[in-house]
Amino acid sequence: MTIKRILILAVFGIGIQSFSFSQSLPVIYLFPGQGSDERLFDSLKFENHTKIVHIKYPIPEKGSSVKDYAHRISSQIDTSRQYIFIGVSLGGMIISELNDFLSPQQSFIISSAKTRSELPFRYRFQKVIPIYRIVPPKLMLAGAKLLQPIVEPDRNSNKTTFKSMLAAKDPIYMKRTVAMIINWDRKTAKENIIHIHGTKDHTIPLRNVNPTHVIVEGSHMMTLTKPSPINEIIVKYL
Repeated sequence: MTIKRILILAVFGIGIQSFSFSQSLPVIYLFPGQGSDERLFDSLKFENHTKIVHIKYPIPEKGSSVKDYAHRISSQIDTSRQYIFIGVSLGGMIISELNDFLSPQQSFIISSAKTRSELPFRYRFQKVIPIYRIVPPKLMLAGAKLLQPIVEPDRNSNKTTFKSMLAAKDPIYMKRTVAMIINWDRKTAKENIIHIHGTKDHTIPLRNVNPTHVIVEGSHMMTLTKPSPINEIIVKYL
C-alpha cells in the first residue's frame, strides 16, 4: 500500500470518527425568558457540543396555558436524537411541562419555578383578582420596560442588551404570556430537573423555591451577567 493511500485512509477514518462523535452528542435546546431571546445565553459555554438550538416563542393563542404552549413549542424539538433542555424563567416553566411528555437526557432550569407554589405572591394573587386583564397590551409592555431596571438592577451591567430584547417583544405576546404565568396550575415537577437559582433574584425570590444549586449574588439575569458558576454546574452534568 502506498504512503499516499495510507494517508487518505487515515484522514477519511478520522473524519468518520469525528462525524460519529458529533452525531452521538445530545442537542442542547435553549429556552429564554419571557422578555428575552437567544442573546440571554451569549455568556454560557457549551464546549464539545456541535448543535445548539434556540427555541423561538410564537405569540400564544388567546387563553393558552403553559401546558398548551409547551405542546406547541415541542414541534421545534427533534426527538430522534438525545437532547438536553436549558431554560430561564418562563423557559424553565415550559421545560417543567415538557418533562411530562418528552424524555430529555437532562433538564436545567435557571431563575425559574418548577411549580405554581414557587411563584411569588403577586402572581398567585392575580389569579384570584385578575388585575392584569384590564391592562392594555401596549401599557403592559411599557410597564415591563419601566420596572425591569427597578426590579432587577443587575441588568444594568448589560443594559443595552436587556433593553433591546424587551423592546423587541410584541405587546400581545407580553400580555398573553403574563396571563399564562398567572394562571399556571402545575402542582408537581419531575425529580430529574436541575434547578439553579440566585440569592439576589428579585423576580422569583430564593425563599420561594427549592433549588438544586444556589448562586451567591446571582440575580434573575445571571445567565448573562454571572455565567461562570452556572457554566461550572452545567458542565459537571454534561
